[in-house]
Amino acid sequence: MRPEILFPLFTSVQSLPGIGPRLAGLLSKITGPNIIDLCWHLPSGIVDRRYSPKVADAIPGLIATMTIEIFDHQPPKIRKLPYKIICGDESGKMELVFFHARADYLIKVLPIGEIRVISGKVENFKNNLQMTHPDQIRMPDEIQDIQSVEPVYPLTAGLTSNPLLKAIKGSLRMTPQLPEWQDPAWVARENFPSWQEALFKAHSPQDEFEFSDLAPARMRLAYDELLADQLALSIVRITQRKKIGRAISLDTGLVKSTIDSLPFQLTGGQQAALTDILSDMAEPYRMLRLLQGDVGSGKTVVAFLAMLRAVESNAQAALMAPTEVLAQQHYKTLKPIADQIGIEAAMLTGKDSKSYRRQILSDLSAGEISVIVGTHALFQEDVIYKDLALAVIDEQHRFGVHQRLMLADKGKNADMLVMTATPIPRTLMLCAYSDLDTSRLLEKPAGRKPVETRAVPIARLEEVITRLRGSIETGSRAFWVCPLIEESELIDLEAATDRHAFLDKKFPGRVALIHGKMKSSEKNAIMKSFSDGLVDILVATTVVEVGVDIPDANIMVIEHAERFGLSQLHQLRGRVGRSEATSYCVLLYSPSITNTAKARLNILRETDNGFRIAEEDLKLRGAGELLGTRQSGLPDFKMADLVKHQELMLAAKDDARLILEQDPDLTSKRGQALRILLYLFQKDTVVQTLRSG
Repeated sequence: MRPEILFPLFTSVQSLPGIGPRLAGLLSKITGPNIIDLCWHLPSGIVDRRYSPKVADAIPGLIATMTIEIFDHQPPKIRKLPYKIICGDESGKMELVFFHARADYLIKVLPIGEIRVISGKVENFKNNLQMTHPDQIRMPDEIQDIQSVEPVYPLTAGLTSNPLLKAIKGSLRMTPQLPEWQDPAWVARENFPSWQEALFKAHSPQDEFEFSDLAPARMRLAYDELLADQLALSIVRITQRKKIGRAISLDTGLVKSTIDSLPFQLTGGQQAALTDILSDMAEPYRMLRLLQGDVGSGKTVVAFLAMLRAVESNAQAALMAPTEVLAQQHYKTLKPIADQIGIEAAMLTGKDSKSYRRQILSDLSAGEISVIVGTHALFQEDVIYKDLALAVIDEQHRFGVHQRLMLADKGKNADMLVMTATPIPRTLMLCAYSDLDTSRLLEKPAGRKPVETRAVPIARLEEVITRLRGSIETGSRAFWVCPLIEESELIDLEAATDRHAFLDKKFPGRVALIHGKMKSSEKNAIMKSFSDGLVDILVATTVVEVGVDIPDANIMVIEHAERFGLSQLHQLRGRVGRSEATSYCVLLYSPSITNTAKARLNILRETDNGFRIAEEDLKLRGAGELLGTRQSGLPDFKMADLVKHQELMLAAKDDARLILEQDPDLTSKRGQALRILLYLFQKDTVVQTLRSG
């Protein structure tokens, strides 16, 4: 149960005075449904209205709050021209300018001969001092109300600043004083205010520093959020560690003989990662390990060898991928090796026919299938394993923590190995994956050549096509990836369809199209025709981002590359460079490219080190976008910024570890306060876990 002290914060925003259903709906859309969500909605800027000059002294370009007398109204003679009001003080005159104005309204609020206080941006137009559409028009005795620093908040369509400001002030009045959950020595060292005081200060900054992410009030709130997150992750990790595992250590020689039969040698990194994984599997606790490797570093083979260790113990192993294309690719890699060593491997996705699915489910529950590869279909309710000992989850960031636990729970004390080809910066590792041990594959398999990367303006499209024709005539094959427009899959599809039609005229009968809306059988048929060389160019949406392995394809054209994140561009580039032939990646960009996007493309041209690329991407784009999807497994931080608050993240991780070492059940005075913190940030399930021990 949520502590009673927090009840006011988790009431609906509609409980605030003056907030009806329509306004509550708009507030919920931008902040969330509860009072606490309004409290977390911090200003995105400030307007300082304290500058109050005489008219003659007003500096153009600044926001000024001025006391003026109204001298004259000048309605426009031509409708399109603005309505002007001449005003001023003893030092000089100025104009107030209104477009599409209602004369009766202006005469009422700014009557000739009266004194008024106005506030807005002062401008100089044709040597006349002007203020266009003043932000504030008040009576002289209200000047004190205006002369302040005004917070500016993010808004949404239909919501203006006044009702939002009123709602936020009402929410802040409902905040209780909460017990201190931070370490007193740390609070003193960082000069942090109390939680409630920090909220009030963050919502009423008095200058640019108080508004910045490094102000003590903002730092305090960011640290609270990071501490709640790290504490929750640590509790999950400890809880998982407490679960009895199974020691899978039987070595019949199958893993070694499979390694010996591979047509290539494992890299040092692959051998080290495999040693880590097999050591974990041999322990009596549940393995929770992340295998992190750049594109083409050979994670799938390492995972398969780990799966064989489970098979040696007469148990089963499952590999779950986020898309059918990726699942198919893994299956294509593993199936021939499995057949060669006499292991039964199968595949299961949500698009399988009923009869095929029925047969697979029967064979799985009977233990006739040792290795299964598939999508999220692998953890559906009707899927029963005879004895699942190892769950491997690929592209971990596409699945939430709960989804990966659901697959592991299909087995009795099953070990879990999660993999990602998205190189993850250290800060994000701590944030999203600190419940996992980590192995990194830093080297690429022998024979991999670097991909030559070029950024080309889209105006040179015909030149690119001419060069592409020359390459295809000498046996090359190319991916052509169309732009990602997150808001609309239909627009994605339209762009890809149009480009396919355009290229098909240039290369008749040699171009295929693949996209996410296709049936599984269609996708597979098209991938096969591309793989077999029946078509030379594959036009695609980002469905080819991960897992597609066509060694003969050595050209990657990415259209509107400026719309993609760095890590995503790196992933796409990794689809080529898988053979002895020289490979190329062409980044086509539009004339309206921003400086940030230009910096992204330059980094990509400079390096193919995925980890450096990820660090740069984090700096350029921030954490929320880095992993490419909203379902990134990353917490949706409202106040913490993982780039600006890296040091706080490290401190929160250490603090969480120390807290749980000293007070594992959070029963001390500080422990009880920390339980409130967890509930405050809606980590309710974690507190339940604590209670149940």
